[in-house]
Amino acid sequence: MGYIHCCNGRRKSTSFAVSPDKNYLTVELDYLEECPVCGHTVAQLTRIDFDNNISICRKINEKARKFFQNLQTSILYKKEAEFARVQAYSKFYLYYSEFGIKKKCYSNLSTLKMGLFEDKNLISSHTLS
Repeated sequence: MGYIHCCNGRRKSTSFAVSPDKNYLTVELDYLEECPVCGHTVAQLTRIDFDNNISICRKINEKARKFFQNLQTSILYKKEAEFARVQAYSKFYLYYSEFGIKKKCYSNLSTLKMGLFEDKNLISSHTLS
């Protein structure tokens, strides 16, 4: 599963591995059947040569459909989506003291009230002068 930029957004596209020519190391074809915003069909061929130079060929609408039809004979396989496990939460807790009680901070650091003590006999600097 690849992505193609269309209408100021990344759109999920179908990715194919294409057999490379003699001058290229890898060739990949991304095909977007229909953009959900504008309705265009987009085909993008990305090639990397042996010097790690990247060349991109992009076609839209009828030219993209013909381009995809011409390259179907040289498609090796369809690339499947690579799912990386994203850890939804951290196992790190920030310990802090609120009113002399040790607590764990689970999420929002901006709402912490660190270093607060309940003391009714607290002398403020305004009463000293």
